[in-house]
Formats: sequence, C-alpha cells, structure tokens
Amino acid sequence: MIQFDDNFRGRKILITGHTGFKGSWLTLWLNQLGAEVSGISLPPDTAPAHWDLLKLPVVSHFADINEAKTVKNLLLHAQPELVIHLAAQPLVRPSYQDPLLTWRTNVVGTANVLDACRSQESIRAILVITTDKVYENNNAEKDFTESDPLGGYDPYSASKAACELVVQSYRRSFFAEKNVLLASARAGNVIGGGDWAKDRLIPDIVRAMESSSPLAIRYPHAIRPWQHVLDSLSGYLCLAHRLLLQEKDKATAWNFGPNPEHCRSVSDVLLQMKLHWPDLQWADESVAQVHEAERLTLDSSAAQMHLGWNPVWDFEETAQHTAEWYKRFYLNQQVTSQRQLEMYIRSAQMKNSLWVNN
Repeated sequence: MIQFDDNFRGRKILITGHTGFKGSWLTLWLNQLGAEVSGISLPPDTAPAHWDLLKLPVVSHFADINEAKTVKNLLLHAQPELVIHLAAQPLVRPSYQDPLLTWRTNVVGTANVLDACRSQESIRAILVITTDKVYENNNAEKDFTESDPLGGYDPYSASKAACELVVQSYRRSFFAEKNVLLASARAGNVIGGGDWAKDRLIPDIVRAMESSSPLAIRYPHAIRPWQHVLDSLSGYLCLAHRLLLQEKDKATAWNFGPNPEHCRSVSDVLLQMKLHWPDLQWADESVAQVHEAERLTLDSSAAQMHLGWNPVWDFEETAQHTAEWYKRFYLNQQVTSQRQLEMYIRSAQMKNSLWVNN
C-alpha cells in the first residue's frame, strides 16, 4: 500500500519532542514510510516509556528547546526539509504548578525552533502542533472552527494559544518571502497505547488497574474529542504532505478531531474501558479542582474537505485498540505499536481514506 503518494520516502525530517507519546508514534510511522528522521527532545520522563520500548534507528538528540543556540546548531547539522514541532509542556494541571516553565517552553521554545528554521536553507515546510484547547471556551454548545477566537483559561491552554500567534507572526514576517510553508495543527484528546504521562485519563486507568486501586476522577461529565493517536497523526501527515508539495493555501491552522458523534464524556470513556478491564473502579473527586472546560469539541470539516483527511477508528475501536495495547504489554511484555499501525493503515484503506491506496 502506498501512503501519502510515497512523498516522505528519503526525505530528511526533524521532529522536536520525538520521545513523547505522539512523537514516538510519529517517528515510528515516518520511519516505516522511509523518511530519514532525526529528533530533538528531552529524555523520556516516564518508566516505562514508549520511545525506549520502540528502539527506533533514528538520530536522537537530547536537548531543551529553550536553549536557542543548541536548537539552531542541531537544526544546522540535521539539514531537514521538513520540521514537525511537537515539543511542549503538554499538561493542564502541571501548568498551574509551574506556569513560567509552561509559558517559556510553549511560547519561547516554539519561537526558538522557528527562528532556527529561519536561517536554515534546506527547510521547505514546518508544521507546529498545538492543541484543541487554544480556543476561547465558554462551554457553548458548538464545535470550534479554525476561525474562532483564540484564548485560554489555564496557563497551558493560554500558552498554546500564544504559540499560535507566534506561528502566525513568523509565517507573515519571515517565511512567506522565503517560500517556506508554515502551518499549525490542533488535534483532539489523543489516546492509545504507550502513554504513561501523569494526569491523563488512560495512563491513570492503567496505573489504577496495575495497583488494584480505585481511580479518582476529576470531571466525569466533561466532554472531549477523544481520538486514537494514529488518527491525529494521519492528519498531521496529510497536512505535511501538502506542505511539501508547496500548496501555499495549506499554510494555515487546521483542526483534526473525531466525528461529532464520537465526542464523549469522561464517564463514557471509563464505561468503554471497563468492557475491557471489568475490575476497573472509580470515584468522583471533582470538588475543589483547578478549572477545566466542561465541553470541548472540534469542527474538522476543513481538513476533511481540503486535505482529504477523515478519522479512521471510531470511539469504540479507539478504546478497544488502546486497551489491547496495554493488555499485551503487561501480560506478555509485547510492544504491538507496529502491528497496530499496520492494522490502522488497513482500516484506512477499507474506509477509502485518500492518503492510502494500492
């Protein structure tokens, strides 16, 4: 099966944050597509860590994106055609505990990466990954579109909204005249195997099951655009593919979320995961927690119409594949990421996704 018109094969691609949850899955996929991948990231901060388990044959540099000179030197050495910027402080609750680190990493760190790209002649396209939380959210009954106002209550969300402004500024001020296409991507709440981060629902469920203890749930009725990590990554790759083809109208912001009927509550996720882990128990501890939006859903019709992207796995399939990944890991020490990637690609072909064909 040919994916993305085989456009990534042989290309030099640099990923920041390649050791993280999304970054490790993305590196796995691009490696399978024949890209020459290198990465800049902090070392994994969990044990186990998906990145360590994959043991991928890529050039990996452990560095902090807040160190501008280091980032510039590593980019100069890598000579990439495409840069995908994932490195971030990615969690809401830690952003309350250390807001300055969150702002510095998500805003200044992004500016460091883009400024390093500005002086690198090899680069043809840049994709900056932000979040679905960049929108000014008043819990209205609506799906956010890319033209909605940016905002953010907590330091994480606000810093990511500011990151979008950094992207917009660099696109207009520097990259337009250089014919370097710069876009941003806003995905939903991604889940899947290999995530052990703190304060995320699926890793918290896994830890609760491992310790045979009830899970404390902060916001059981909060609605989120849950999607498998591979669904978000297929969106990123669809967009990066178009940027490398020099389609200038694609150099803007894009939403990648599930279809509306698959935006569910935290309770729905728990009930779905309980089908796979019958012993799972939880308790509502939503009193006196930090602010989080009650409802967050995305309108991804622009990506579906103009990029030919569609979600592949629905809510139930996403939960099933996520549970299966952890089950196989804890029961047999199997890392089934490559197998699940192949299953995902076959599912995409069966659903006539435009990015995969015979």
